[in-house]
Order: sequence, then C-alpha cells, then structure tokens
Amino acid sequence: MTFRSLMLAAWLAGAALPVAAATPVISVDTLKTVTKTLSDDLFEGRAPGTAGEGKTIDYIRERFAAAGLQPGNKGSWYQDVPLVELTLKNSPVLTVSGGKTLLSFAYKTDMVIGTYRVQAKTRVAASDMVFVGYGINAPEKGWNDYAGVDVRGKTVVILVNDPDWQSRDLTGPFDGRAMTYYGRWTYKFEEAARQGAAAALIVHDTEPAAYGFNVVLSSWSGPQLETDVKGDHLDQSQAVGWLTNPAAHRLFAAAGQDLDTLTAAAKRKGFRAVPLGLKASVSLENGIRRQTSHNVVGLLPGSSAPNEYVLYSAHWDHLGRCEPVKGDNICNGAVDNASGIAGLVALAEAFKAGGQPKRSVVFLAVTAEESGTLGSEYYAENPVFPLAQTVGGANMDSLNVLGDTRDISLVGAGKSQLEGMLAKYVKAQGRVMKPEPTPEKGFYYRSDHFSFAKLGVPMIYVDPGDDLVKGGVAAGRAAKADYEANRYHAPSDEYDPNWDWSGAVHDLELYYSLGRELADGGMWPEWNPGSEFRAVREASRKGR
Repeated sequence: MTFRSLMLAAWLAGAALPVAAATPVISVDTLKTVTKTLSDDLFEGRAPGTAGEGKTIDYIRERFAAAGLQPGNKGSWYQDVPLVELTLKNSPVLTVSGGKTLLSFAYKTDMVIGTYRVQAKTRVAASDMVFVGYGINAPEKGWNDYAGVDVRGKTVVILVNDPDWQSRDLTGPFDGRAMTYYGRWTYKFEEAARQGAAAALIVHDTEPAAYGFNVVLSSWSGPQLETDVKGDHLDQSQAVGWLTNPAAHRLFAAAGQDLDTLTAAAKRKGFRAVPLGLKASVSLENGIRRQTSHNVVGLLPGSSAPNEYVLYSAHWDHLGRCEPVKGDNICNGAVDNASGIAGLVALAEAFKAGGQPKRSVVFLAVTAEESGTLGSEYYAENPVFPLAQTVGGANMDSLNVLGDTRDISLVGAGKSQLEGMLAKYVKAQGRVMKPEPTPEKGFYYRSDHFSFAKLGVPMIYVDPGDDLVKGGVAAGRAAKADYEANRYHAPSDEYDPNWDWSGAVHDLELYYSLGRELADGGMWPEWNPGSEFRAVREASRKGR
C-alpha cells in the first residue's frame, strides 16, 4: 500500500494519525514578526498603489527569499496587476422626487454611492425608481425578480442576501440559510447592469449583510479600485451604492409603500417588481488614476512533477487610510490580513524544512482583495502557472489569534474532495470539523479562494472554530462578535502582543499536512457532483 493508502486506512479504522509528528515546526516568531511589521503605521494600511504597497511587497519578497523560495514569475517576484483608482471629488447628494416631499439623502450619513465607470463625471437625472426585491435572475431555479419589468435607464432598489436567508436550515430555493452567490452585493450590481439599470442601490440591513453600515462606510468612502480594462467598465450601471435602513424606510414611505411589507413579499417565488413612482438624481465627480499594483509570487520547485502546482494564497492589502476613529485614520489590518501573510511565510518555511516536494508549491500574496478580490481574479484569468495544472490548495484570510479550539469550521462545506482529505488531519489533532456556523454571511464568496474555484481549481478555506479550549463556545463566539463589531475594517484592527497564537499554529499544521499530501502524491482532487464548479474543472482536464 502507498503511504497515503495506509493513512486513509488508518483513518477509516478510527486510528489517530501522526500529523503533528510529520509537520515541521510552524514558527510562532514568524507569525508574530510578520503580522506586527505589516500592520505597523509605517505601512499606512497597505492600500494598493500607495507608498505602503511598495514597503509591503518588498517585505514579503524579503521574507519569501529568506524562507528559501524562488521568484515565481519568470525570474521576477512580482506579477503586475493593472488597476484604476476612482476618487470622489465631491460629496454627492442623492435626491428623490415624486413623493409627498423632495427627499435628500446625505453622503456617508444616509448612503454611500460611487461608480465602476471610469469617467470624470457621471450623472443620473430623474431616473424612475423600481423595487426589484432581491434583484435575482436565476433561470435554473425558476426565479426572476426582473420578470415583466424593463429597468433600462431606471434606478433599482435591492435587498441584500437571498430570499431564504432567515431559514433555520440549509434547505430552500437558495440553499436556505447558506448564502449563494446570488446573495452577494457584487452579484446584485452585476445583474442590475445586465438589466440596463442606470443606478442600483442596496438596502443595508446588518444581519443579512453580515456587517454593520460602518463596514460599508469604511469600504466605500475612500478611493475605489477596479481592474484597468478596455472599455473602462462602461457596461456597468452609472451609479451603485448602499442606503442605510432608516433612509430606505423614508424612501419607501415617500412612495406610499412599507419596506417591511415589500420585503416579505420579495421572499416568495413569483414576486414582481414594484415601480415606486419616484425619481432619483445624483451627480458624481471622480479623479482618475491608472496604476499598477502587484501580486507577489514565490515558488518552491518540485522534484519529479515540477509542472504540477499546489497553491497557497493570502491577500496582503488592506484599506489604507480610512474613516478616522478617535483621531486614528489608518486601517492597519493586523488580523485582516497581515496574519494571513504571516501564515503564508510560515508555511513556506515549513515546506522548505520538510524537504523538496514532488510537485511545485506556489505561495501567492495577492493585491486588492478588499476592492473585490481583484488581484486573485487577475491571477486566475492571467495565471503564471496554468490553472489546468494547478492541483488545488488553500486560502488564508485572517488567522486565529484567540487560542486553541476544539473545532474548525469548513466554509462552503460539501463542495470538493479536499474536505475529506482535510478531515483526517483534523481528526488526528483530536478536533472536530464542523460546517460554518454562519453560512448566511456568504464567506465562501468573499475571499480569494473564490477567484480560483469559479475557474475550476479546488481550494479549501476554513474559519477558526468557535469552541475555545479556554472558555468554550460562548467565549469563542463572543470574541468573534466583538472583533466584527469593533475592529473589522476599522483602525482598531491592530497588532496585540497578548494574542494567543496556538490556534493559528494548529490551523497552519492542517494546511501544511493537506498541501504536503497533495505535493508529494499524485491525486487530482475533484469537485463533488452537483458543485457549481465541477463542469469547469472537468473541461480543464483536457489542458493537463
């Protein structure tokens, strides 16, 4: 029997597997040093295209080289990623006429708004407003919120998440409580543009959005990045943005409608869009700056199958200078995601210490995740190493700095064979692998693994478990809730010397064991039957 067969047989027989013994030491010093360095104020929040980017990618290059990696892009450590930055030069005001009184919605207070179009000036004038429910057009599910209505040139108002997000289980037209891609705000704007809408406004609601309006504000109020492509994104709606929940209630009341009543109606199949009898107007003025950002690519060449690749990814960017809180306007992004880059470096060190693998291992630090996974999407669409020859891998977005857990959460459970492979290593640690506790938050569609998954590459993405060894489930959930409410995408996401890295180490040991099995074996993990990514992977086999 092969080593892998023996391992699998032992697992099936219920025996503990010696994962830790086979795993080189994951350096806590590396985790601390890299995270502390990248989240220092000197790096200015690591926004792409700033002086902070130069410092960041230089530091990652130095750490990759010190770990024993080689430049991954034809002798270069970097892959150029063309971006365009749009910066609002005015404070736009959204006015709505046609109701009992003229409504005025203030920027940052009642709404945030911008554009994907690379234009100095954009104007939406007296555009008819239509409520389109959840803004979903899913032919395979027999669901179309745009049926029977022509929204070309109009402003659509949309609810966030899926119609069945309040389900208690994972059954329903849109997988029940688990968010599908149809629930993501990015999809809402994409579909609105396909329908020809002049503007699209999403109604913010904390629970289905999975974050407070403060997160929307910090993410949307600064310079906005897009990939720099031919056509300047003129196929997109002229204006896109978010309304606060109170602002949305005012809007619907002016139309003689009740938002809560229409929301309930939008959850039912067969819902039809509702014209609001209102007209929206807004003007945007943007400064335009074309720039080049960079992915950092490190390579550990394989010995006998160097043209087959195992991939580890993490994003290096954060929000840069953001909305100030108590005078602090640097969003340092210590947990999100300096810690993930620290994990990437620590894994590179471990792989080097563990000996040359048979397959090559790629360590990819990507840019512009916070702007919509732009760096990973650019790599996936312009791969340095062919995706058809990329075996699979793992993405790291925020490590566990709360301490050891008895469990680990699998994000997007049920999608690929990687999950079964990972399960035996989790069991060997004496831990339990659970489905994600908050599938309604749509984490599977919110980080860089999705860029590779949708083009067929099986990628694993796990979230630190809730069941802390010190404190249990209640303490774990409380700590995560506190981070989300008080530090996520805020200046307070700063390095803390008192963090407990033991949980991060054990999670990285899992990543290492899975990646080492892939790198030293011959398996090509596949997507499970029924997965939305299976057909793409099967087609890519022809390219191997």
